[in-house]
Amino acid sequence: MSTLASADGTTIAFEIDGTGPAVILVDGALCSRDAGPMRAVAAALRERLTVVLYDRRGRGESDDRLADPAARADSVVREIEDIAALVDAAGGSAALFGMSSGGALALAAAAALGPDRVPRVAVYEPPYLPDPILSSAAAYTSELGAALAAGDRAGAVGLFLRRVGVPDAGIEGMRRSPGWEGTLALAPTLAYDDAAMGDSRIPDGLLQAISIPVLALAGEQSPGFLRFGAEGVAASAQDGAFAVVAGQTHDVSGEALSQHLIPYLAA
Repeated sequence: MSTLASADGTTIAFEIDGTGPAVILVDGALCSRDAGPMRAVAAALRERLTVVLYDRRGRGESDDRLADPAARADSVVREIEDIAALVDAAGGSAALFGMSSGGALALAAAAALGPDRVPRVAVYEPPYLPDPILSSAAAYTSELGAALAAGDRAGAVGLFLRRVGVPDAGIEGMRRSPGWEGTLALAPTLAYDDAAMGDSRIPDGLLQAISIPVLALAGEQSPGFLRFGAEGVAASAQDGAFAVVAGQTHDVSGEALSQHLIPYLAA
């Protein structure tokens, strides 16, 4: 493991492994290098790509200068600065691959950093929503903010888990598990993923500002609204493409993703 200092002094923990063009893997909500899908993705890519695996701020072994709730409005800018520092560590140019809400952050970073530093970006199932259900995103933002402001980390995590479809019985089981305290420690970062998602509409203006190729992926067996987000990203991007990952859900395997990411990112 290595560390670097981001622009605001936050320490970001990361690993670099593999050979070939560089790609930075950007996790979704409540995930880190060792608690989520990205380590398996890295293992599937590293024979053809130089893979940067990192803990987003406030997760794993990365600290967080945004711990003050008043600073959360700046979270997207700060996380883009984290990615910029990782691009530098990778040699000055690196593609991005973002999972779920991490895809929204990857797109924002690609737009901000420009084509010389981010030559390609790929996303898997960014959870943008169609207009008829946008009100649910607004309600979640409001309730999440209130829970975090009150210091109710369990309430904040519960809101997120219900939003992604975990039943109450499943949440109760998680509360009794040895990993629950670790999950609660990540609760403030839910606000960062929510900020990256904006109002949860497909960000047409941002996508039109991205001149590089954009690959949007969705699992063949995932719910329709997750395919909606990926298809919308591909359609709105200047140079967008959409592909279905056969046999997969939102809980996608690294090997399945590699069949799409290696030809795209190693080109």
